[in-house]
Formats: sequence, C-alpha cells, structure tokens
Amino acid sequence: MSRAMEDVLDLYAEAPDPKRPVVCFDESPTQLIGEVRQPVPARPGQLERYDCEYRRNGTVNLFIFLDAHQPWRKVKVTEHRAARDFAECMRELVDIHYPQAEQIRVVLDNLSTHSMGALYEAFPPQKPGASCAGWSSTTPQSTQAGSTW
Repeated sequence: MSRAMEDVLDLYAEAPDPKRPVVCFDESPTQLIGEVRQPVPARPGQLERYDCEYRRNGTVNLFIFLDAHQPWRKVKVTEHRAARDFAECMRELVDIHYPQAEQIRVVLDNLSTHSMGALYEAFPPQKPGASCAGWSSTTPQSTQAGSTW
C-alpha cells in the first residue's frame, strides 16, 4: 500500500474534530435520460415495467462532498467539470458548509483540476503575498494514483 493511501486511512481513523473536519471530494459525469415510452403500471402479481429504450437529455457533472466522521453529504450539479467549478466547490466548502472550521482536510483524487492553481486563478489574492481566500484553511490529501476515496 502506498504512503498516500496510508495517510488517507489515518485521517479516517482519527477521532472526529469539528474544528478540523475530514471531507472527501469527488466528481462524476452523469448522463441525463428520459423515457421514450410510458412505463406499464404495476398490477397484482406484476411489477411496473419499463422499456429499455431511452431519450438522451444531455450530461451534467456531479460534485460530491462527504464528511468522513459526520452524517453529512452534499451534491452540487454543474454543467462542466472545469478548474473553475472545482474552485467554486472549495469556496462553498469553506464559506458555507464549514465556516467555523480552523482547517478542513479534503481527501481528493489526483485530477488535474484539483490544484491550488485552480483556486488562485478563480479567486486571486486581494493583496500580494496573501493566500487565496479560503484555501489557507484547507489541506488537500490526495489518494494514490489511479484510486479514489
């Protein structure tokens, strides 16, 4: 097992700390589909039946947050999976979902958009030498290459 995976498992094994939450973050492209024909309603002894043909209604991206120690999760639906979308999710995590946290440990995979550069591009520091708004209170913890949380 790689050191990165051991670090992630150590985070999961820690006692919950509201000031230092562990939040898993991932994304998933999803196809939106609709029915071409109306389903046949259920009858006594017969389940409702669906036709296998469907209508494609486009795609969206699902950004998923999950607190590793608390019963909290959040799904944000966006049209894209770009660096700017990732940055917006991190800003919401800091400003809306965990404003009282001193540090948020974010477990995420090694996707190219999951970077400090994405945050600095989306939210430039207000003064030279300052950190990006909110990013100073987050600590990314990447999973090993080719894996997810």
